[in-house]
Amino acid sequence: MASVPESFPLISVRGPARERGRQYGQQAKDRVRHSARLYLTRLHRDIPSDDEIQGLVDRLVPQAAAFSADYIEEMQGIAEGAELPFAHVFIINARTELLSLARRQAKKGDTDGCTGAVIMPERSRNGRLIHGQNWDWLAECVETAVVLRVAGDGDTPDLMTFTEAGGLGRSGLNKAGIGITANYLESDRDYQQDGVPLALIRRKVLEQSHVALAIKVIATTPKCCSNNMMLSQAGGLAIDFECAPDETFQIFPERDLIVHANHWQSPVALSKLKETGLGDVPDSLYRDWRVRRHLESVKGGIDMDDLKAAFFDDFGHPYSVCRPRNLAKHDRLSATVAMVVMEPVSGFMEIAPMPAENRTFTRYSFAEAKALRLATA
Repeated sequence: MASVPESFPLISVRGPARERGRQYGQQAKDRVRHSARLYLTRLHRDIPSDDEIQGLVDRLVPQAAAFSADYIEEMQGIAEGAELPFAHVFIINARTELLSLARRQAKKGDTDGCTGAVIMPERSRNGRLIHGQNWDWLAECVETAVVLRVAGDGDTPDLMTFTEAGGLGRSGLNKAGIGITANYLESDRDYQQDGVPLALIRRKVLEQSHVALAIKVIATTPKCCSNNMMLSQAGGLAIDFECAPDETFQIFPERDLIVHANHWQSPVALSKLKETGLGDVPDSLYRDWRVRRHLESVKGGIDMDDLKAAFFDDFGHPYSVCRPRNLAKHDRLSATVAMVVMEPVSGFMEIAPMPAENRTFTRYSFAEAKALRLATA
């Protein structure tokens, strides 16, 4: 079993899209190349032909380019900095869509997981909103993930995102106090239309200075597949968006908490579409229940340590909130790759790699030039 890294590297970039991409690719070269190899290998398991893989990439690039030409420029810069073809970096950013399309062609199935939560200021011990997530995916990604910090350009705020190397965005926050995490969802509407890769939508959310514009990005951008996006704003707003490819359904805090795993919860959504993911993630039904029950049992206000404790829950091991490395279906090594907990008003996130094996967090902030190791939780 591979060792667990102490922390994820912090990559700081600034400047025009192509230039910040080059900086990113150069600073994270080994991890970007590792990330590209990982997904190319997985794509080749289902589609042996390079031409067919390129065909899937070519199918999605026009939607990404129409959404943001700068993102295409940034990915080209990453490719140049990491000395890779553009298509390899695009695959990292559209891996959810491309892996699913490949598996559908091969008539196979596979999913990732995740459990997320937001504690509203009224429920937190220090009166500050807390937002966090366990990211469940391929255990190999503990060697490919990074924290990317992007300096704003005057029109966009500084942002920070935990993502796979070469990716433009995943979970994160910005200096306007906006935070986002995302969870896998599946429905019978998936892959009936083309849309914008999810990683680019999350990045666009983090480039917004006003939460209303972040809401617009999530609610109106067409997608290939379903996804759950949990949005927060430090001033005291949180909305969970259960996204079908062509429609979104909103869930607001209940008793000042939002908790979500990998099944549809909105009664409106369930009246209009068919849940198709529970065959792969039946544990979703108790993962969010376990986290909510833990948080609601806390006497007085909830703090970041309470949220971490909820995310460390091992009920139902190995199919638990905090997942150990486990050889799951389709011979993929599944695990909780990282626990991410954010305090958007303070501008920092704390992250522990492979939390089923490691409880030491590193703090990444806008205020500090370097990441800060914390005492073991």
